[in-house]
Amino acid sequence: MLKMESSGFSTVFSICSSIKKSKPLSSLITSSSSSPLIPTPSTRITVPVKPISIGITKRSLSVVSGSKSDEFQPISAPQVSDSFFRSVLASMEKVYLSRNPTAGAILELVHSFDASPICYDHLAFRTFGVDGHGINSMAKFFLEFGYTAKEELRFPAKKLKALWFAPPGNNYTGYGSGVSGPLPRVFISELLVHEMSSRAQEIIRKYTNLSGSGAKYAALASAVGSLPWKKPSLSEFQELARESEYAAWTLVNGYALNHVTISTHRLKSHLKNIHSLNQFIEENGFKLNSEGGVLKVSPDGLLLQSSTVADSTVFDFADGTSESVPRSYIEFAERLVLPQFKNLPEREVKEFHRRDGFEVGNADKIFESTSKDQLTRKAA
Repeated sequence: MLKMESSGFSTVFSICSSIKKSKPLSSLITSSSSSPLIPTPSTRITVPVKPISIGITKRSLSVVSGSKSDEFQPISAPQVSDSFFRSVLASMEKVYLSRNPTAGAILELVHSFDASPICYDHLAFRTFGVDGHGINSMAKFFLEFGYTAKEELRFPAKKLKALWFAPPGNNYTGYGSGVSGPLPRVFISELLVHEMSSRAQEIIRKYTNLSGSGAKYAALASAVGSLPWKKPSLSEFQELARESEYAAWTLVNGYALNHVTISTHRLKSHLKNIHSLNQFIEENGFKLNSEGGVLKVSPDGLLLQSSTVADSTVFDFADGTSESVPRSYIEFAERLVLPQFKNLPEREVKEFHRRDGFEVGNADKIFESTSKDQLTRKAA
């Protein structure tokens, strides 16, 4: 059973409670008077953003079904209130939107056309699997609220593993948008640092060691948009990027939300079909991740995913240099009805009638949304 750090949790509570609450998704998508902001790959974001509530082989991919160690067991009962939990998610989301204005523009664009609540399929985070900074550092906050660990996914070629978490059974199923709607799944990945080169390990451990007990405050770091370690030097960032773009991304972004995912099948218009949504997004000038094709499809054909290419902003490194670095992106997922429920009338289909979980082949290509190759194509 996971033991929650009481001092860490109380700090999250006291600081996050003092953060100004984000406005709901409806305030962003119904009151905007300007056209969506579409940044260039090297844009330095200085304008305020309104918060919302809302080529690898099969041998290099694997999934361990139902893998749950003792440290990922759910807490017997949620220890925090629903309103507090959602306010923390809203703070994470606010940081995410400030670094990824493309996401805000797309959320506004989709809602202006569809006029239905926009629900999140999942939230995703990246971590370093060393010195307590791995999956568990972020997962413990969600476990405390009643989330449960599901399948573990492996990505040997990228030296990654991931675990996804399902929201509590009493999850709100009303018609709110974003983090005010049905609670999303959570997908947390970690870099298997011990499999990296000795030099990469040296760099990563240097900064995780500098964070002290920062791993205890992963949710807080995400909510306030701060690194739990000191800013790195540009040279060390570049060294890591040559070996692992995932590692370099995590070094400068820390526990910040890597992406949120729109649940397309919960839309009401023809955009609920992800093919139509992808076309709509591209026609409006946004670049989609083309790794393995724009649409990523699971082997069973029931999980369809796509994503934008990450936005970039200028990062001020510790050595006084400033360079553009990849930030976050937005994903789209359509979960089709399981074969055993295919004859159900559409009005009776619920989320549990649809394909659940994740797919390693899809996720492997979605990871590329922050890659140099995709960012270069976006700039072309």
